[in-house]
Amino acid sequence: MNALPQVDAVPAVPESELRQLWRLALPLALAQAGQALMGTVDTAVVGHVNSTAQAAAGLGNSLTFTISFFGMGVMLALDPLVSQAIGAGKPKEAREHLWQGVWLALLTSVVVMVMTALVPFVLPLFRVEPEVARGAAQYIWVRLPGVPGLLLFVATRSYLSGVGRTQATVLAMVLANVANLGLDLVLVFGAGPIPALGMIGSALATAVCTWLQWAVLLAALGPSPEGVRRRVDWKELKTMAVIGVPVGLHFLAESGVFSLTGVLAGRLGATPAAGHVVALNMASLTFCVAAGIGAAASTRVGWAIGAKDQAGARRAGITAFGSAAGFMALAALLFVAIPRVLANAMTNDVDVVEVVVQLVLVCALFQVSDGLQAVGAGVLRGAGETGFTFRANVIGHWLVGLPVAIGLCFGLHLGVVGLWLGLSAGLTVVAVALVVKFLRLVPAS
Repeated sequence: MNALPQVDAVPAVPESELRQLWRLALPLALAQAGQALMGTVDTAVVGHVNSTAQAAAGLGNSLTFTISFFGMGVMLALDPLVSQAIGAGKPKEAREHLWQGVWLALLTSVVVMVMTALVPFVLPLFRVEPEVARGAAQYIWVRLPGVPGLLLFVATRSYLSGVGRTQATVLAMVLANVANLGLDLVLVFGAGPIPALGMIGSALATAVCTWLQWAVLLAALGPSPEGVRRRVDWKELKTMAVIGVPVGLHFLAESGVFSLTGVLAGRLGATPAAGHVVALNMASLTFCVAAGIGAAASTRVGWAIGAKDQAGARRAGITAFGSAAGFMALAALLFVAIPRVLANAMTNDVDVVEVVVQLVLVCALFQVSDGLQAVGAGVLRGAGETGFTFRANVIGHWLVGLPVAIGLCFGLHLGVVGLWLGLSAGLTVVAVALVVKFLRLVPAS
């Protein structure tokens, strides 16, 4: 970490806001989707073992990512700090934020790994099928060594995004996904002297590739400005925690409700659980594109705030909301048009396919809401407002979405489809709250 790049200047504004947004958003969206794609590939490859293994791997991946998502959120404290420093013309300060982010990543990893390691002991309380629970526990424990690599990757990615350099992030995700697919096939099914490890092989592959993607970003950092402070600064770490912990809690609240519905789906049997996992992986891919737009908008809003340009901050936010809504509407149309084609690409179990088809149609209902809430979190983060996003997610997902999901699933006996209808309700509440908050926080001049 001795070498860091010359920081790119904030772009001038001769081109449209939409073009500038997508110049940042497209690489970040691809990177976000690539992160989710590793879990999707794991699920798809294991789906050719059997439905129980697929359900276990999917549940293990979901639970691992849920806790890791908290840590990833904490690391996104770098988003406003780096982008606002660049907007204010302070590249050295931005680089020092990266170093404190590295220390924060290592400390947060310890917390995340302990929390994740304890999750399997809770599964019996939710009466998940024993075989699925055992497989999920094995998957989770094998994935644990990848946690520090993931958080270091997020910290470095946030820095590179804040200085407007995103190409290396795309390269990292491409290489990691190619390697993950190859390792999945070898470790799951075996090759030559390497025995078939089944579901455990997919977990091992993803843990290895998580470190690979961070290594690629390290190679892209380049030389450092003079006099950058690298030692631990506990005061700055506290500042980062104040910004980042609410983001982490927001991520935990959001991903936690999805993981809990996965656990509840596990009570319905291996087939509904596997269908839930497959459909959730599809929804995660489109969400990641919206999250990439949100990450780009966070940077652009931060640049504008740092430059004391309120009109520019509002323009960046509104452009991002419109972009996400447009993309997610197209995704919804795709889900409605070819649900069975998508399902068959993920599993060869005909019973699971039928469940996936139903869930994909429900997924289409909440695409726009999902996109708006992803961007809402990003633009508010760029403005330095993270507490409201956490509160909105708790209310929307846990006080509205989850009760609706449980009522529809177990009260009206709609099964896993009822769970997803509840998720849709929660996402809609959160989306409306975040859009309104941003428009009030950054009013028109």
